[in-house]
Amino acid sequence: MRWIKLALIALILLLQYPLWLGKGSWLKVWDLNRQVEAQKQTNQQAQTRNAVLDAEVRDLKQGTEAIEERARSELGMVKRGEIFFQVAVGETPQLPASGVRDAKP
Repeated sequence: MRWIKLALIALILLLQYPLWLGKGSWLKVWDLNRQVEAQKQTNQQAQTRNAVLDAEVRDLKQGTEAIEERARSELGMVKRGEIFFQVAVGETPQLPASGVRDAKP
């Protein structure tokens, strides 16, 4: 009777091995699901980036406003009769060193 119990336990363990550690095991399925989710996130980011690039290309093909904006921001171009002001965001203004020193009372 004892041999039968040991044989059945060994048979159950042999049948459980592929389920937990074999080629199509739960661990591999879990890992593949994790990889699929990571790839879906990467694909979503790529689709968002592609949509932005597509909109920019359509804008450049159809109108001159996008070309003007790029010329202004990247090349620093201005129209005739226009005064260019550049605003630095997030920087502290520096006082010119004109020889004026702090006066002490």
